[in-house]
Amino acid sequence: MLDLGTGRVQLFENGPADGRVIVFVQGLLVNADVWRDVVPGLVAGGARCITVDWPLGAHAIAMPEADLTPTGVADLIAELLERLDLDDVTIVANDTGGALTQIMLTRRPERVGRVVLTPSDSFEYFFPLMFRPLTWLARIPGAVWLVGQSLRFRFAQQLPMAYGWLSKKRLPNDLVDSFMEPMLTSRAVRRDLARFLSGVHRRHTLAAAEVLPEFERPVLLAWGAEDRFFPMSLAERLAAILPDARIVAVPDAATLVPVDQPEVLVGLVAEFIGLDART
Repeated sequence: MLDLGTGRVQLFENGPADGRVIVFVQGLLVNADVWRDVVPGLVAGGARCITVDWPLGAHAIAMPEADLTPTGVADLIAELLERLDLDDVTIVANDTGGALTQIMLTRRPERVGRVVLTPSDSFEYFFPLMFRPLTWLARIPGAVWLVGQSLRFRFAQQLPMAYGWLSKKRLPNDLVDSFMEPMLTSRAVRRDLARFLSGVHRRHTLAAAEVLPEFERPVLLAWGAEDRFFPMSLAERLAAILPDARIVAVPDAATLVPVDQPEVLVGLVAEFIGLDART
């Protein structure tokens, strides 16, 4: 665990202390386990990998005192880098975590050396249309609890508006259970989730897009070629405003590239930062 100014986050470190530092930022209702098939290959190549259960609804440690608006969580990412005294960090982000990373880059980018964005909320896609009702449902007392109860059922977990369209293949039950357990068992975590959801709005990512042209360090856009939520056009628009960005289409992958194509992602990240990674 790591103490930040307004609460604790659970983090997991793997790899040599002197390795190239990679910090992972995942999305809504997903925790550090989403990177479980990516981290070993990068560690084998000498990277120091740090995964974190960010306060996005799949975290076990509630943060009732934290600012959980999108800008507040973006600042938590920057604060973690500062508390761990990390420099020249590679951020690897996915889904909602990509939006938070973009926001962070426009506020406190000084410790970031490179960025890998897999399919992510960007521009007016924060959230994609199918998930936008969550932002107003979160304002209704008890609604987050009801959503959680509906997702106890396996068939519901695989619906398009749950986890179904995030991945090309059915997510393993143990992985979904890891994602869902905190929300199902902790009222404090549900409150955290509701606070985050109620603050989500495209104005945050649109504002970030205005400032991203000032981020001149390398960016890799490793985009799922078959993503139904974040079209390739979003990657193209990001590449157009970022001074040093390139796009790689990841075949047979949807939003959760680290689940659909972990070996491909390992290879792309390793090449991007100069590792001899093994899958």
